[in-house]
Amino acid sequence: MSSPLAIQTEGLVKVFGDTRAVDGVDLAVPAGAVYGVLGPNGAGKTTTIKMLATLLRPDGGSAQVLGHDIVRDADAVRQRISLTGQLASVDEDLTGRENLQLLGRLLGYSGKQAGARSDELLHAFGLDDAAGRLVKNYSGGMRRRLDIAASIVVTPELLFLDEPTTGLDPRSRNQVWEIIRAMVGQGTTVLLCTQYLDEADQLASRIAVIDRGKVIAEGTSAELKAEVAQSTLHVRLLDPDQRAEAERILTRVLGEPAHADTDPSGVSVAVPDADRAAAAIGELAQAGLPVAGFSLGQPSLDEVFLALTGHTAESEEETVA
Repeated sequence: MSSPLAIQTEGLVKVFGDTRAVDGVDLAVPAGAVYGVLGPNGAGKTTTIKMLATLLRPDGGSAQVLGHDIVRDADAVRQRISLTGQLASVDEDLTGRENLQLLGRLLGYSGKQAGARSDELLHAFGLDDAAGRLVKNYSGGMRRRLDIAASIVVTPELLFLDEPTTGLDPRSRNQVWEIIRAMVGQGTTVLLCTQYLDEADQLASRIAVIDRGKVIAEGTSAELKAEVAQSTLHVRLLDPDQRAEAERILTRVLGEPAHADTDPSGVSVAVPDADRAAAAIGELAQAGLPVAGFSLGQPSLDEVFLALTGHTAESEEETVA
C-alpha cells in the first residue's frame, strides 16, 4: 500500500504585484519520509512553504496539510506542524537551555517538564557543553542545531525545513543531516526546501524540482537522473589554466556543451557511449592537455537541473522573502 499523503496541493498560486511567485504548484508528499523541494533562490520554494504553513494565504488552487485545508482549517494545521526558516528564530541574548525552556513553557509544559525536555534535546543535538552559553557566542552550526531543536520541543507530525544548512561548513551540514534522518526515523515527515543538490540527493526519498514558480519534474533521485539519458564524463586536468581549451575540445569531439565543474581543474560533458568518451580523452592528450583523472557515470542532480531548465541551480535574489 502507498503511504498516506502528508501534503497535497493542486494548482497552488501566489501572486505579488505582477510576479507569480508560485505558479500552479502540484505536490503529493507521502507521510513518514523526507520530501525534497529543489531549486535556486527565487524559484518559489520559500513562498510555497509559507502558504503550506498558513503564513501566507494562497491566491489560487488548494492545499491540504495532514488532512486539513490550509485556509479553512488553518488552526488545525498549525497545531500539527513546525517550521524552521532560513534565519535562526532563537534569542541570542538567552542561553541554549533558556531558549528551549522558554519555548517549552509557552507550549504548555510545566517548569519541570520544560527543563527535562530542554536537557533531552540539548543532549540529542550535541549541545550539552554549550547549554549554559549565550546563543550569540554559538558557531553557525551550533545555532542551526539549536534552531531545529527549538522546532521540535513538541514533536511535530510535519516539519518544514527551509534551507536548513545554508552557510554551514561541511561538518555542521553532516550533523544537521543526521538530525533530520533521526527525526524521520521517529515518524516525523520532513519537507526539505534546498538549493543544494547533494542535500536533496542525500536525504530525500522523492524530489520536486521547482523553477520560476513551477514544478518542472518530480520523482526519486534515480528517476530524475534517468531523465538525462546520457552518461557524464568528468575530467580533471593537471593544469587548471587549460580548462577553457579542454572545454572547447570536448565540446567539438562529443557534440555536447562541456561545462566547468566547481573544482577549478574539472570539466564535465554528456557522452552517448563509453567509446566516444575514450576518444575524447585521447584528443585532450594529443592537444597537450594532460589529465589527472577522469570518470564516466550517471549525471549528478546538478546536471539534471541544467538539462531540465537550461541553467544551473545558481543563487539568485529571492523575489519574496
